[in-house]
Order: sequence, then structure tokens, then C-alpha cells
Amino acid sequence: MAKQGKGGKAANVDANVHAKGKAPRKLGKAEYLEHLGPLQLELNAMARWLQQKKLRLVVLIEGRDTAGKGGVIAALSERLNPRQCHTVALGTPSERERGQWYFQRYVAHLPAAGEIALFDRSWYNRAGVESVMGFCTPEQTAAFLEQAPRFERMLVDDGILLFKYWLTVDQAQQEERFAERLADPLKRWKLSTIDVDARRLYKEYGEARERMLAATHTKHAPWTLVDFNDQRRGRLTLIRDLLDRLPDVDVPDAPLAFPPLETEPQREKFKGKPRPIALRW
Repeated sequence: MAKQGKGGKAANVDANVHAKGKAPRKLGKAEYLEHLGPLQLELNAMARWLQQKKLRLVVLIEGRDTAGKGGVIAALSERLNPRQCHTVALGTPSERERGQWYFQRYVAHLPAAGEIALFDRSWYNRAGVESVMGFCTPEQTAAFLEQAPRFERMLVDDGILLFKYWLTVDQAQQEERFAERLADPLKRWKLSTIDVDARRLYKEYGEARERMLAATHTKHAPWTLVDFNDQRRGRLTLIRDLLDRLPDVDVPDAPLAFPPLETEPQREKFKGKPRPIALRW
């Protein structure tokens, strides 16, 4: 793999600028898309390289509620082959899953050769929401923090390319996004009672994150923190960082013959029923 410095340094610089109260202006949609397009071309080249080398890529996207996990996963995956790139967003564990080894239900979603798995939250639920909201015991959290580095060591030793990202967001920005979700019927589904309860526990979530980072920021599976107070800038920064930490290789598409049709193009024809419904727009 390529050296990890360039992209990771940029992410850290952005976070420091924001911390000093000198956050850059919000990135407009047109400018964002202008930068995103070339990055998505690079992501496609990266995906071809993974297939050629039969490698496996796992990207964990973690962060507070409203940080922007779904948005960056969409930016990463929307131009990739969905048969190759899978998004993993697991719901509440079933009764059977609660009786399994904690990591077991996540193992089932790890990629095969040439595939990509993007985790919208991951096994780190145990160190975050489960711990803060009391869904697990302190002993279970402690056991997880001890076992996670060993689990990830096994993944990396088996050849999986593992990247862990934490999206940072200040509480004022989080409150603004919560309010937007409450007011927008198309985003209302994103707001749950757990989210509402979490509003009063911003400090506690931060403390849980610090314990998690102290225990699981390892040489073989380090964390990268990205400032997501401006989600568009955050997405571009994260994607650039990920690409910079993988080899810069050009794997061209396989040649594909595309001869002209031997006859005039034909129209769809239907015999009997059913027929296409009438267009309304």
C-alpha cells in the first residue's frame, strides 16, 4: 500500500483549522460536484485494481448521529458496481444474534476477493451507542475494547485492507441537522427516539469516543478523524485520503468489441396483455 501521510495530514489540518475558529466557507453544490467527479473516476480505477489483484477492502464509517455517514458512503459507492461494492448498515440485533459471539454478525458481511464493504456503523456500536445508552454492560464494553484490536489484527493478517474513519461534528451543527430532519418529511425517518435522547449526552458520547480511540487506534488498524461540520468538504477529504493510501495504479477497462447492429433498430412489441401503463410526465 502507499504511504498514509498525504491524505491523513490533510484531514488533520482541516480539523485543526476548524478548532481554531477559522473554518473555511461552506462548499457550494456546483463546486462540490466539480471536485467529486474526478475522485469518483479514481474510485472506479481503484475498484478495477481490487478486482485484478483479487483484494478485499473494508471501510468503516463511524461518527455521531447526523455526522454524515450515509452521505459519504453514497459518494463513495454511487458510481461503483453494486455487485462489487456493498453497503453494510445493520439494524438492531435479533434475539439470536444477541446470543452469538459479538463480532459474528459482522463477519458475515466481510467482502470476498475483489469486493468492497462499506460499513455504515460497524462493530464499534458497542463502544459508542450501546455503551452510552446502556444497551450493554460495562464489562461487555471493556471486553470489546480488548478484543477489537485482536479481531482487526486477524482481518489485516488475512489480507483485508481495513480503513477506519470517524466523522467529527460539533453540537451546534448536530442540532441544526436534527432540526432539519424533524422538519423535512423526506428525512424524518432518520430521526429516532434514541437520537433525541442522545442530544443530552453529547459530552458522554465524546468521552466514549476517547476511550475507544485510546484502545483501538493501533498501528495495524489506525483511525482517521475527518471534520464533517461541512459535509461536502468532509466527503471530498475522506475520499481523497482513502485514495492516497492505496496504490496509484491505472487498470484500464478490458477491451470490448461493440460492432454496429446488422439491422435497423427495432421497437418493443407486445402481444395481448399486459401492456405498458400510460406515461404521466
